[in-house]
Amino acid sequence: MTSTIAHFIDGQIQAGSSERAQDVFNPATGAVTGRVHLAHAADVAAAVASARNAQPAWGDMPPIRRARVLLKFLELVNRHKDDLARLITAEHGKVFTDAQGEVSRGIDIVEFACGIPQLLKGDYTDQVSTGIDNWTLRQPLGVVAGITPFNFPVMVPMWMYPLAIAAGNAFILKPSPIDPSPSLLMAELLRDAGLPNGIFNVVQGDKAAVDALLEHPDVRAVSFVGSTPIANHIYETGAHHGKRVQALGGAKNHMVVMPDADMAQAVDALIGSAYGSAGERCMAISVAVLVGDVGDRIVPLLAERARTLKVKDGRELDAEMGPIVTATAHARISGYIAKGVAEGAQLVVDGRGFGGAQVGAGCEGGFWMGGSLFDHVNTDMTIYREEIFGPVLVCVRVPDMAQALKIINEHEFGNGVSCFTRDGNVAREFARRVQVGMVGINVPIPVPMAWHGFGGWKKSLFGDTHAYGEEGVRFYTRQKSVMQRWPESIGQGAEFVMPTAK
Repeated sequence: MTSTIAHFIDGQIQAGSSERAQDVFNPATGAVTGRVHLAHAADVAAAVASARNAQPAWGDMPPIRRARVLLKFLELVNRHKDDLARLITAEHGKVFTDAQGEVSRGIDIVEFACGIPQLLKGDYTDQVSTGIDNWTLRQPLGVVAGITPFNFPVMVPMWMYPLAIAAGNAFILKPSPIDPSPSLLMAELLRDAGLPNGIFNVVQGDKAAVDALLEHPDVRAVSFVGSTPIANHIYETGAHHGKRVQALGGAKNHMVVMPDADMAQAVDALIGSAYGSAGERCMAISVAVLVGDVGDRIVPLLAERARTLKVKDGRELDAEMGPIVTATAHARISGYIAKGVAEGAQLVVDGRGFGGAQVGAGCEGGFWMGGSLFDHVNTDMTIYREEIFGPVLVCVRVPDMAQALKIINEHEFGNGVSCFTRDGNVAREFARRVQVGMVGINVPIPVPMAWHGFGGWKKSLFGDTHAYGEEGVRFYTRQKSVMQRWPESIGQGAEFVMPTAK
């Protein structure tokens, strides 16, 4: 049985006016489990119209009342978090425990957004000039949109819509058509929490829906997470149409292992961060930078662990890694592995031979792959330069910390980075000098908590603000400055010079 996955517009699930649709798969079995509608411009226009009509009353509502709706939503999400996790595993393929973690990290953002009355407080200066007071306030933009990737179908949208809605905006979510079902459950929970119709809409679709959102004059801001080429396109196109844009792009995250590091901890960190979620994370560690003699000591340990990964259906609670999300992604990753071999890297562990029959009955048609490990990779190789987005870890050997910093800083991506060491001075200098947006010291995946904000440098971020945290509040609002005085304090006569404090 396959399900039909539609849009959520004006508080209702709607099929929309487009006849285009796309198959949705269970990556563990390869079976088609649903058909998702793909919107065209008319469907996007309907969602924008609903949002535009609903937003003024929502924006005028006191922030504390908006927060109360989010508090009710928080209660419902906590009640249904395993339902959301099961939907993630069914359509994305990541293991259930990892899906639970994704939902929990999204819940953190909802909790943060519930503090919106405090977050929207402005500044006030009494007597900024004689008889004049000055204050600032932050007001919602209106209708805003989020375009989100397949790899975190719950968490990444939650980076966006809780803060956008709490700040008084109406939000349109365009999720990935690869795993669209969680978006509808989130929409229903928001409606059940008391969110007015039209404040949260879901438009399923592909490039046609994205382009319609970017071109629609009533969409004031767009948030995006995905690959760098598309992030760049969205940033340029959105700016061309006068929108505020926050576009998070690709990554090639390095982890430096110093000779004094605890090798067992470093191995655990590399295995979990490289192969967790089949490497389909923008914060996955895909490059191990091995300093001095670390390579000779750690590569055999990594190889042993990579060969013994528990790769199986994500519904099994002991699974460490699930399948690749689609057959197309599987072919792309396999191509990168072949290119690494062709360019001279040493393939220590080859995950391409892992098949569904090794996972169990019913999974023979799944998009399976084991973990792959390369050693003696140099910085000219394609597998070093480009984002693979799969369970492939490449090892680069360098003589010292200076060279490690050099290759990281010269890479075009600057999303996340980590350094494992016991030396406090090395850790301090690394954190200060590395040109990357998010840094971990003995932390392999340094994803900031809800109140700090997420974002990279260089070609990993297009725009001026990071996702969520106080930067998210600033992105979804605009500042207004008010100066005020009363007739009793106004002098006589016209003033022809620039006002000054006097």
